[in-house]
Amino acid sequence: MSTSTDPQLAPPGAGLPIIELWVARMMFARTCRRGSREAFVAKFKEERAAIRALVDSCPAEQRGEQVLIKRLRGLEDSSRNWSVWMTLEHLRIIHIGLIRVINALTHGKVPSGKASTAAVKPSAAVTADVEEGYERSCDGVIAAITEALDLKTQQRFEHPWFGSLDAFGWAAMAGTHMGVHRAQIQSILLGLGR
Repeated sequence: MSTSTDPQLAPPGAGLPIIELWVARMMFARTCRRGSREAFVAKFKEERAAIRALVDSCPAEQRGEQVLIKRLRGLEDSSRNWSVWMTLEHLRIIHIGLIRVINALTHGKVPSGKASTAAVKPSAAVTADVEEGYERSCDGVIAAITEALDLKTQQRFEHPWFGSLDAFGWAAMAGTHMGVHRAQIQSILLGLGR
């Protein structure tokens, strides 16, 4: 691991290696089959608390420092050179999308547009303000999942890796996605000597 601002990485949206994607799809399908609204919220809250503890363990002056890490399972190559704040910004962007998709599907509507992994990459110029926005977005995800009357919707929205998902599938993704980026923050902190 090293601090670097200009490594040669795959382009945003390049996805995962095919075998890894296949395994991720199988594991995600199992999460959806065995999961529940309560389990998804509990996982999300657990990962949120773990991320908060990691962020708090990092001095504020290092939170914006990009660190080149080894690629982790579930992480696109283009996401390997982020800072703690960039990771929080990515999560904030994803959460806003999750809230929009879950709310639309649970109200009988299919969201406009298309989900894209390339479109949710953070800017390197993100600042400390992201921390508050990230926390608000976490509250929004929890509210969207817990307040929905029924997550098993007829309407579906396409995820770029996992295919057509109802609101239940999108809710299942929330905590799983947080886990990938919690591991990313752990790796960034190791690279910072934390």
